[in-house]
Amino acid sequence: MKAYLFGWNPTKWEWPGLDEDIKKLRTTGQLEDNWAVISHKAIRPGDRAYIVRLGVEPRGIFASGTISSEAYPAFRDGRHYYRIKITLDVLLNPTKESILSLDILKTGNLAVQNWTPQASGISIKPQLVEELEAVWLDFLANNGKVELF
Repeated sequence: MKAYLFGWNPTKWEWPGLDEDIKKLRTTGQLEDNWAVISHKAIRPGDRAYIVRLGVEPRGIFASGTISSEAYPAFRDGRHYYRIKITLDVLLNPTKESILSLDILKTGNLAVQNWTPQASGISIKPQLVEELEAVWLDFLANNGKVELF
């Protein structure tokens, strides 16, 4: 399985409806959102997605899901880039709940991955995908979030 890391920096992009999105996911089991992606030539529907909070503490992974669309072109501020859709299966509010911190992500085998990317939608090293998923699921289970996944 391939996996990609998407960045969210609340100092650059607010998420005013985060709590409503969390509630929607928890009550309906469905939430789809679109994200910019740098790896637009390689990413495919069915690939795994993780979203990391950057810029301000707490920093770390707070969401996961599955890529649900092919990459498609978009334009903003005169710039051409690509976006994809992600169907989220977990979404946490980093200011109200524990998230999988960068401290944990920067230990052991996982330390070889760049967890603070400048571009969103970078590839996670293939040899780390299974371990990351196991660490993420363990984190969710230890924080009472098993029912989310």
